[in-house]
Amino acid sequence: MSTGLARHARALWLAMILLTLGGAIGALNLPVSLFPQIDYPRVVVSIDAGERDAAQMEAQITRPMEIALRGVPGVTRVRSTTSRGSAEIQLNFSWGENMARALLATQGALSTIQPDLPAGTRYSAWRADPTVFPVYGIALTSRSLDQEALRQLAELKIRPALTGITGVAAVDVLGGSPRTFEVDVNPSRLTALGLSPTDVATALGKANVVRGAGRIEDRHRLYLVLVENRLANAADIAATPIKAGSGGSAGLVTVGDVATVQSSVTPNYTLVTSNGQNAVLVNVRQTFSGDTVQVVRDVSAKMKALGLPPSVKVSPFYDQSELVTGAANAVRDAILFGAVLAGLVLFVFLRSARLMAITAAVLPAVLAGTCLILFAMGMHFDMMTLGGMAAAVGLIIDDAVVMLEHMMRRMQEGAASDPPGLLAAAAEMGKPLFGSTGATIVVFLPLAFISGVTGGFFKALAVTMVAALAISLIFARFLIPLAAAYWLREKDAEAAESAGGLLGHMITVYDRAAHRLLARPGLLVIALLVGLSAAGFYSYRHVPSGFMPHMDEGGFILDYKAQPGAALSDTNRLLKQIEQIIQSTPEVTSYSRRTGAQLGGGLTESDEGDYFVRLKGGSRRPIDEVMAEIRRKIQTRVPGVEIETAQLMEDLIGDLTAVPQPIEIKLFGDDPAALAKAAKQVGTAIGKVLGVVEVVDGLRVAGDAISVKVDPGAALQQNLDPDAVAKQLEALVGGASATQVRVGEQLVDVRVRGPGSLRQRADEIAQMPITAPDGHTVRVRQIAKVSILAGQKQLTREDLAPFIDVTARLEGRDLGSAMKEIRKTVSALSLPPSIRVDYGGLYAQQQKSFRDLAMVFAAALLLSALLLTVLYERIAWTLAAMTTVLLSAACVLCGLWITGIELDISALMGLTMVVGMVSELIVFFFAELDTDKPVDLAALQEAGRKRLRPILMSALIAILTLSPLALGFNRGAGLQRPLATAIIFGLTAAVPLVLLFLPALVAVLTRRPQANG
Repeated sequence: MSTGLARHARALWLAMILLTLGGAIGALNLPVSLFPQIDYPRVVVSIDAGERDAAQMEAQITRPMEIALRGVPGVTRVRSTTSRGSAEIQLNFSWGENMARALLATQGALSTIQPDLPAGTRYSAWRADPTVFPVYGIALTSRSLDQEALRQLAELKIRPALTGITGVAAVDVLGGSPRTFEVDVNPSRLTALGLSPTDVATALGKANVVRGAGRIEDRHRLYLVLVENRLANAADIAATPIKAGSGGSAGLVTVGDVATVQSSVTPNYTLVTSNGQNAVLVNVRQTFSGDTVQVVRDVSAKMKALGLPPSVKVSPFYDQSELVTGAANAVRDAILFGAVLAGLVLFVFLRSARLMAITAAVLPAVLAGTCLILFAMGMHFDMMTLGGMAAAVGLIIDDAVVMLEHMMRRMQEGAASDPPGLLAAAAEMGKPLFGSTGATIVVFLPLAFISGVTGGFFKALAVTMVAALAISLIFARFLIPLAAAYWLREKDAEAAESAGGLLGHMITVYDRAAHRLLARPGLLVIALLVGLSAAGFYSYRHVPSGFMPHMDEGGFILDYKAQPGAALSDTNRLLKQIEQIIQSTPEVTSYSRRTGAQLGGGLTESDEGDYFVRLKGGSRRPIDEVMAEIRRKIQTRVPGVEIETAQLMEDLIGDLTAVPQPIEIKLFGDDPAALAKAAKQVGTAIGKVLGVVEVVDGLRVAGDAISVKVDPGAALQQNLDPDAVAKQLEALVGGASATQVRVGEQLVDVRVRGPGSLRQRADEIAQMPITAPDGHTVRVRQIAKVSILAGQKQLTREDLAPFIDVTARLEGRDLGSAMKEIRKTVSALSLPPSIRVDYGGLYAQQQKSFRDLAMVFAAALLLSALLLTVLYERIAWTLAAMTTVLLSAACVLCGLWITGIELDISALMGLTMVVGMVSELIVFFFAELDTDKPVDLAALQEAGRKRLRPILMSALIAILTLSPLALGFNRGAGLQRPLATAIIFGLTAAVPLVLLFLPALVAVLTRRPQANG
């Protein structure tokens, strides 16, 4: 083998150079995003049916659509929210479903039911994935231009410029209103002429015509015949004729004779501001496979080159690339810092600059090769792939160190002094090296069988680490021996001897400890087994638990709900008080506000919306403290406003998987009154649980309504019916779109409606004139009863069953302990038997993830046991090894409890990785034992003595490379902190366990009974 290695040295070096160069090119071309690309199994259907009562909307539209959509293949759950004239249906599919096909199937099901829906019902279906949230948000403000002018600027200049940028999926404009031509009819003039608003709208629609009548070929020319009367401006609209009267007395009047025509804006019940000033927001959404950093960079450059008016101020209010680059920089710094610390460990133990140089060259080459594999697989640089690289650094260096240390030891022993001898020494480490790397790789194999957010996130990490470890194994087995064999000198061995003082001291300490503890191996095994198992169990019962790791994103969402049905101006006054609190917070650098809309879209009433609050960089208080302070001040100073706070990515993942709140209590029942009462009870009860904040009892009220109940008999006496009355009222109050006028690139609506004086007060509705078919006029009060209906509630259903969800968030408390107390509190309420209780939210996702990761942990143990059995064919050794691994895992739980770090999906992944890393140390220990001979305590202690230096170096290097992530020096390292902490505690415990407990247990399990007499 060593001869063949030397014979192919040039080919191996060329392959390494090509791999490194290809990796460098791949790294430069890898897209950068925040999270891995995951097909979230959710489709959302948004429905708009004009102005309708919520109960009628549910019966006529929402429920039939739910029934049709429930039959879409792969649907696991259907959930709907119905409000006044609008609804949203969420379809959940199984993880792994082809979502492009699922979306097409959803659209097909909707098209089949469309003929049965009321006229005017519009809907759109879209996949719920991270692209629904913007990666970059721009606020346009001006002291000289109004919102409508800013919107025109955004629509006609900014949107076309940004849409063409590579990686941009869509550009959304919020704020202001689209242009329109308002035709405000005069009811008295219409009455005098026997006309109705519908007549005006019909005349305008028929007058504005551009229609092809066919083609004529004449004298070698082909002509298109166009019949046209194109309305171009307000004057054209006013000059449009209307036929008044009937028969011989009919005459002509113009629209201008019976109405006032003016350029205006579409009625809008939303409000958008930035830093307290009316604004237009431009949200840039990227494609699913886009490069976040490059998209933001290109958008910023394009905005600077657009040449906007000097009076327009452009302010970014959200920039996801800051979070992405911050996280990437945190991992980069951790890799560099960890590599330096690992180099110091190498120097302390071996004192060889050449060995340090070889290791320093291997690390970037392996990482470059890893980037090439990621590029070939179409993956991104994201939080998980970069985290995988950071976690792999210690293992990459460890492979190099184990090989170099063994070759150096053979040089010190005089067994190898020339290249052939050193290559032969390297060949001795082939089996242990393949075994140790295999022990780390096999723990990632079960991840292929889990789904959900956990599977999507950690598969990216697993692929990265497996790629890095595979390439590292090739380097350590083939290229490092070649470099060391021809470059190491006798003085390197002498330098290693000079470090023998430290090693000798450690061996002395180890011999003393082993002599005392291994004298009675059974007692040592029982003491450690009982002690660490008890400590691990106690820690497991008391360690805080969560779902996703906490991370400081540099900004947060503040959702609010004002008084139901409040006028937009009243809501705005309340929100001004909230803005004063936000502005007075020293950590806040800017904020934007949407009223009647949300940053990520969705069903929103005009009395609710959200803020995005952007915090300063650099040194400041943690984001959780800032959010808690703002929440307390709002609850104290602005009563009557419900608020919820969450970081954007945390909110996004919640929205894409379930609901964004960690706590969701779903109450099912057929009696609306009993459901509402139970929801209030539950909301009040859980609000008293320590750490539970922002409780929402689910009784969302869309607002009040004015009921116009037509008396069919009275209407019939006037030759009218309820439908005719509804159409004329709709035209007078809401207005009817009569036609569209092309102005430049835009189509501008022409809206016919009653004068503003008729719409200023609710009691004016009763006085509105209704024109009968024969031209006479009646007042609404003559044929209908007008009244106020208070509290039009939103209606929610899940799988066709009515339900109310009570939600809450947490402050200063972990999810696991809070949910335990909440479940106990809800059970103590003794709700009616007709009310069924279910728990959802991020808690449900946490429980699923924990079950999946428990399966992964168990499978990793079994695969590691199989690998060790294949390598050494000793069941007793395998049993001893797995017991050692489990005790190391118990120490991980103790470490998490001591540090107060939550047991979440990141920590559980770290716990699983500990299985592989400890198994790697065990492989190196067993490599010193002769499998063909009986093993006694002396042989085990000698193996520990020989493996003391490589085991200590391996553990120290892995611990030090992960310490920057565990200590969280950079806010972007939050996602990897629990993982790094778990590995550090596991390896710290593994060193004494492998060197002392493992030999003792092997001795106990392999001890042969002495023969009598």
